[in-house]
Amino acid sequence: MGYHAGEYDVIVIGAGHAGCEAALASARMGCNTLLLTINLDMVAFMPCNPSIGGPAKGHVVREIDALGGEMGRNIDKTYIQLRMLNTGKGPAVHALRAQADKFSYQHKMKETIEATPNLTLRQGMAEELIVEDGICKGLIMKTGAEYYAKSVVLTTGTYLRGKVIMGELMYESGPNNQQPSVKLSESLRKLGFDLVRFKTGTPPRVHGDTIDFSKTEIQPGDDQPKFFSFETKYGSNHNVQLPCWLTYTSANTHQIINDNLHRAPMFSGAIEGTGPRYCPSIEDKIVRFADKAKHQIFLEPEGHSTSEYYVQGLSTSMPEEVQLEILRSIPGLEKVEMMRTGYAIEYDAVVPTQLKPSLETKLVSGLFTAGQINGTSGYEEAAGQGVMAGINAARKVQEKEAIVLDRSEGYIGVLIDDLVTKGTSEPYRLLTSRAEYRLLLRHDNADLRLTPIGHEIGLISDERYERFLNKKSLVEQEIERLSTVKVKPEPHVQELLQSLESVQLTNSVPAISLLRRPEIEYKHIEQMTMSPFELDEDMKEQVGIQVKYAGYIEKQSNQVDRLRKMEKKKIPDDIVYSEVHGIATEAKQKLAKIRPISIGQASRISGVTPSDISILLVYLEHYNRVIAARG
Repeated sequence: MGYHAGEYDVIVIGAGHAGCEAALASARMGCNTLLLTINLDMVAFMPCNPSIGGPAKGHVVREIDALGGEMGRNIDKTYIQLRMLNTGKGPAVHALRAQADKFSYQHKMKETIEATPNLTLRQGMAEELIVEDGICKGLIMKTGAEYYAKSVVLTTGTYLRGKVIMGELMYESGPNNQQPSVKLSESLRKLGFDLVRFKTGTPPRVHGDTIDFSKTEIQPGDDQPKFFSFETKYGSNHNVQLPCWLTYTSANTHQIINDNLHRAPMFSGAIEGTGPRYCPSIEDKIVRFADKAKHQIFLEPEGHSTSEYYVQGLSTSMPEEVQLEILRSIPGLEKVEMMRTGYAIEYDAVVPTQLKPSLETKLVSGLFTAGQINGTSGYEEAAGQGVMAGINAARKVQEKEAIVLDRSEGYIGVLIDDLVTKGTSEPYRLLTSRAEYRLLLRHDNADLRLTPIGHEIGLISDERYERFLNKKSLVEQEIERLSTVKVKPEPHVQELLQSLESVQLTNSVPAISLLRRPEIEYKHIEQMTMSPFELDEDMKEQVGIQVKYAGYIEKQSNQVDRLRKMEKKKIPDDIVYSEVHGIATEAKQKLAKIRPISIGQASRISGVTPSDISILLVYLEHYNRVIAARG
């Protein structure tokens, strides 16, 4: 028999990276929030790699922080290495990556959640959603407890009908041998949701004392690390950094894998689910890239208080004894001891085209989904969806319009638009190449793009917003100053230009024109001219980028203005596409299925052509005139 256990504004099911962000956003926006997890010891757990960030993913973490989320602050507290990637390329692809102390990371996040007003953290297994007249009203727990809410957010990760696979061994399980969630998956099917089966995997962990690091290449962190959160100040966080180590597979490694392919579940047919294209298992890599003599393997420490090392690049579902043989064929790991075995895990995911851009499901009002349940891979992609789902679940309770980021506002906008508009046939990974406006969506300017939104919705405090406005103002004033200050061809200026292999001056020039030169950085301008403003390092970086790339930024901004016009042309929800004459049958079917909210979104649906969009625009004009005449 069930019993009434409590009523909340928002309930979040699952306390992984998506669930933590969703629950914190909802609670901080003033909603009485319940966060449910199968195991309190697994809050914000990292079942796969002990790292945060990297290309596109690092951008997302900065965007979460700019909106008022927690991931950036948490990794800044608990990093064991920070490193800026792609520094030899342009600023659009600069990406910060951190190695986490994985145990400290989850404990700090749990502490934050427990200390947050309006937020209750509770252990328990959710088994069934309570849905009445197409509206989600709450859920029923395994114990019979019934919780009621105005919004429910599902962030179940890889737990839905999770199955662990290791060679011939298969058993029902969530990640890291946790209980799987079986009945909740059945509840979604009964409600009419279309689910797919996906697969992901993880490599073995090894004991650091049994690694011969002399046969590997050291990968240290940055001497002067930058941070993810705009609130973490330079020099304020001096965690002791630990190096990672690089080694490679050998010819022997490849031979062992090829000799045992008949025992590899992904080739024997034991695995049903589709795996991630951009994070393949080692056996998949050996088969797909048979011409490559070796593959990179990174040995990553899992924390200060453990000897476990994560073997990045060696994800596998081979039998246990084969995994050990593979490990010992790699230089530096000849005598290694395996502490945890790698495995594949299959799980159910919701087909994401069943979602609105707000991450609310189209089928059930008040039900939101975020994270791997939506077909993504990665902690950062999950957290990015989590913060948006939490924001929109809270705004649903507050009877306010949903917040939807468009593709020009953030990588989070690109991620969600890709999912709900195009869907995904495999675990989705965010890449910088997926963003058509990536010069605008840089790592350095996430606050300029998103902090005003975070403040408007109540996740950014007035004090932080004042600091942000001050930074913005100082950057603008410095760019203005550089256009008026003249640099004269004095000896120290000419010497500096010569040392930088830059053309020397024949007369006085505005400082801004010198900064436009590729070889000249802001620090060189400081040496040439006195600066009246006290700028910190990220302000100086912002000045340099805005000046150097002004032409390109303006060009992309103009493209965005054209995009915005398309996004502003809203499509009424009651349009019957079968009645729109002239549109191709495939386009009608796709439009009816996705039900885009704007002409912009409609234009990005696979199978919808520019001519279909033109016909739809004409139809909408007629439709709007008819509606106006009736009104």
